[in-house]
Amino acid sequence: MKKILFLITMVFSVAVFAQGPNDIVFATKTHKFGKIKQKVPVTYTFTFTNNGAKPAVIEFANAECGCTTPVYSNAPILKGKSSTIKVTYNAEALGTFKKNVNVKFLDQQLPVVLTIEGEVLAPAPAKTKTK
Repeated sequence: MKKILFLITMVFSVAVFAQGPNDIVFATKTHKFGKIKQKVPVTYTFTFTNNGAKPAVIEFANAECGCTTPVYSNAPILKGKSSTIKVTYNAEALGTFKKNVNVKFLDQQLPVVLTIEGEVLAPAPAKTKTK
């Protein structure tokens, strides 16, 4: 009986001190670039606020391919403070794109998914002069 009580106490203690899924609030989780030029990288900065009782720390932010690069700080974000994650798409491939970045915060089970999307257009052909 003591072991069961101890286990319940431990689980409750961990749950109390862990970041909840609603503690980190993003202003938006999706950005649409619209039509962009090929080979001209584009960047969007996602902003979030820590509404939790303890500092938030980003464990990692992984893009689903090498064409997308997230940049973020490893510094703890204190309660009530905001921070950012910059996501850059390299725009090499023509056509529509939709890329996800998984952002995992310390003490949260599931990552937050940020999405960027748009359409990469070929550069306009150079105009030739006629005489």
